[in-house]
This record gives sequence, structure tokens and C-alpha cells, in this order.
Amino acid sequence: MANGFARNFNPALDTGVRDARPLARASLLNTGRSAGWIALPWLLPAVCAALWSLGSRYGWISAQVLPPPSLVFDTLAGMVRSGELWMHVGASLSRVAVGFGAGVLLGLLLGGMLGLSRTAEAYLLPAFNAIVQVPVLGWLPFLMIVVGIGEPLKYLLIAHAALVPVTLGTLQGFRQTPDAYREVARVFRFTRSQTIRSVILPAAVPVIGTSVRLAFTKAWLTLVVVELVASSEGLGYLIVYGRQLFQLDLVLASVLVVGAIGYLADRILTLLEARLQRGNPR
Repeated sequence: MANGFARNFNPALDTGVRDARPLARASLLNTGRSAGWIALPWLLPAVCAALWSLGSRYGWISAQVLPPPSLVFDTLAGMVRSGELWMHVGASLSRVAVGFGAGVLLGLLLGGMLGLSRTAEAYLLPAFNAIVQVPVLGWLPFLMIVVGIGEPLKYLLIAHAALVPVTLGTLQGFRQTPDAYREVARVFRFTRSQTIRSVILPAAVPVIGTSVRLAFTKAWLTLVVVELVASSEGLGYLIVYGRQLFQLDLVLASVLVVGAIGYLADRILTLLEARLQRGNPR
């Protein structure tokens, strides 16, 4: 009997060592797959950077047309050390903060009014849709005549760029609140303000969050374009200044900063949007 027990006894099976190996392999596969998904978005920028470096090193493209990466980053480092970059970044960020903030606030108010009132929608939405069909920069010549080329011009165009997506997103979010939620509010005899605060707004948060992200992208691009045309400071002005002096290293350094700030801002807004959705009482 003892011999039979010894023959049937398997320490590896009883201690779970054999079962742990497939789990470990699966864990490694999942880790590798996750790392691959994280690295995938950086593949195209890495390939472009490698081609840029190789093209500059082997003379595939003239340095006057496409400066080498080392020169671009040296120019960028020099502007950081001198403080010139921070002055222009600060000017651009202050403009986009004012214009974007005003556009988002007005968009929330206008979109909420259109979403809550059929009368307001009937009277205001057709005119709003007509204005939306005109590109933001289509208003540039008219506004330059009316308000000049100072800061109000930039604020107005940036606010317009942010206003449109936030208004439409808020309107859509308010209108897509499920009827079942509204019925529950009626059963519990919620007041209008309670219904808006506890039912409609939570249901609209995902759409509004996405529209705010889109609004910042449009506002940031509008800012840079306006600074290209009518500004004496800012990242857009740096790009124009470098082009006028044919300093393409300065142009590319400024473009890299514009892209980096836009990417970081989008990531921050994405995290805020995810946090709002996690805290959504729905």
C-alpha cells in the first residue's frame, strides 16, 4: 500500500508547480502584448526620426532644406537657456487659455440652452449652423478690420474655434439622455434644476468631455495660424520669423514645441475625461 501511494504521489502536481508554469507563460505573454500596444503609437515617429537622421548624415536631403536633428535640438536648447522659448510659449499659452476658456464657457451655456429649450433651438440653431459653415479663418479679414490685429483678434478667433464643438457636443449630450432617466426623475418629482444636475448633466458628461478635447485641438491650431499672420510674439511668430530668415532649424524647433504642447494638453484632457467618467453617478 505504501509502495502504491509512493507511485501515485506526484510532488509537482500537489504543490501546484506544474500549474504555475502556464500561468507564468500567460502572464509574460500578456505583459509583452501590453508593452507592444504601448510602444506602437511611437513607431511612426521613431521611423520618421531615424529617416531624418539618416537622410541628414548621408546627404540624401540638403541641409539647407532639412537641417540635421542635432542642429535643430541645439537651436531648441539655446532658446531654452536664453529664456526666449519660455517667453513665446508663455504668450501662446496665455492666449489659448483666455480664448479656449471663454469658448468652452459660452459653448456650455449655449449648448445647454439649445438642449433644454425647443424654442431656443428653433430660433437660434439655424443661425448657429449657418455661422458654423464659415471656417474660423474665414472671419480673419473681417475681424482684422473691426478689431485690428491686437490681442482681441486672437481671443475672438480662438474662442470661436472652441465654441462650435463644445456647443454641438453639449447639445447632443443633453438630447441623448435616455427617456428612462427622465421618467425616473418625474416619478421622484425632481425639480427642473435637480433633473439637470442629477440626470441630464451626468448623462452628457462623456460627449461633453470629448467635445472639449476636440475644441482644444481646434483652438490650439487656430492660435498658431493666427500668430503666423498677425503677431509679434508666440510660437506661430517664431515659425514665421525663422522662415523669413531662412533658419529652418528655428522653424522645425518651433514646430516640435507646438506638437509637444498639443500632445501633452490632449493627454491631460484625456485623463480628466476618464476621471470624470469614472466618477459619473450613472
